[in-house]
Amino acid sequence: MPEASQRLVTHFALPTRESPERVRQQGEIFRSVPVAGQMLNLVLSYVLVLNSSRQIIFASSNVKELVGGRTLEACIGLRPGEALDCLHARDCVNGCGTSEFCRECGAVKAILSGLAGKQDLQECRMTRLFRDEEQSLDLLIQASPFEYKGEKFTIVSVTDTSHEKRRRVLERIFFHDAINLAGGAAGILDCLVERVPAVLRQDARLSHAAVLQLLEELESHRSLVAAERNELEVTVSPVTTVEMLEQIAAVYQRHPASAGRHIAVATSAASTVVYTDLILIKRVIGNLVKNAMEAVEDGQTVTLGCRELDGQVYFSVHNPGVIPREVQLQMFNRSFSTKGAGRGLGTYSVKLLTERYLHGQVEFTSTPDLGTEFRVILPTLMSSRDDG
Repeated sequence: MPEASQRLVTHFALPTRESPERVRQQGEIFRSVPVAGQMLNLVLSYVLVLNSSRQIIFASSNVKELVGGRTLEACIGLRPGEALDCLHARDCVNGCGTSEFCRECGAVKAILSGLAGKQDLQECRMTRLFRDEEQSLDLLIQASPFEYKGEKFTIVSVTDTSHEKRRRVLERIFFHDAINLAGGAAGILDCLVERVPAVLRQDARLSHAAVLQLLEELESHRSLVAAERNELEVTVSPVTTVEMLEQIAAVYQRHPASAGRHIAVATSAASTVVYTDLILIKRVIGNLVKNAMEAVEDGQTVTLGCRELDGQVYFSVHNPGVIPREVQLQMFNRSFSTKGAGRGLGTYSVKLLTERYLHGQVEFTSTPDLGTEFRVILPTLMSSRDDG
């Protein structure tokens, strides 16, 4: 009796299993219909089909990459945690889903939802014993219900996000450390600019400007990464339009791309107040200014403007050049650039930040007669809540 009761112990999901013969019969549902198995094998994610006891009755061919030394045949009848060698699948005699730790397992939760008839998507953080070494996995588990001849199954899609998770951690560490170092260097150079001998003062100012530019590039890229992940925070404050444009013009006149070019704020620019995120709008306009400076010839001028109309503020960045039609058609695509591989985030980030976080729009016109003008259109009063 004690032995029988031990076999039914569970801290979370039901412990009962189907017999090997029953599992084989259920698996035949997919093996007997070639197109079903073929379609699941074409999916890029790892795919498992589980019966109502959470046992694997079918696995896509790529699952063998995930389960290490096991064959696909050896996975049939096991539960996902057992096939993947999750450490907690060994904590309870009834295996995967029945230990106390399984209460917080995203995979088990998603699978149970799938078997209850609801599609579910959960993150699963798993530690497993892989080739005699502990290995951490970050998995995205999507479970979808499936019923056939009165029997309930769930189709489980498994995506390994471990590399992405590690990349995010490394990115956070990199940005934190690099920005701190650049900020420290900028502070030191700021103190030294007026203290060095006159013969070195110009070099000190150039070094200070270069470090400030590096700091701006780091902050800009960190914002873009956060924006793409919907993690960027927005802070709304009153912004005086002409004052902000003059600050941007002063900063970018010292940018390396501005050598031989000029930046001016149009005399007709409307001085008004817009409630928006100051840092983000300066980053958006600054990106457009930098692109414009790289596009014009020596001696030409990039002009910044602003006008207010019907509760909206129109910021503009104009240059006398013209954009080829084939470039215009791909202007806001991520990674598209005429400057070579690895570039092309400028106008993409402008559109992303403006539309998703500043609740505005970006548009442009480019003709031989009028030149090129980008316009950033914002509401004069933006909600302080980030809807992105």
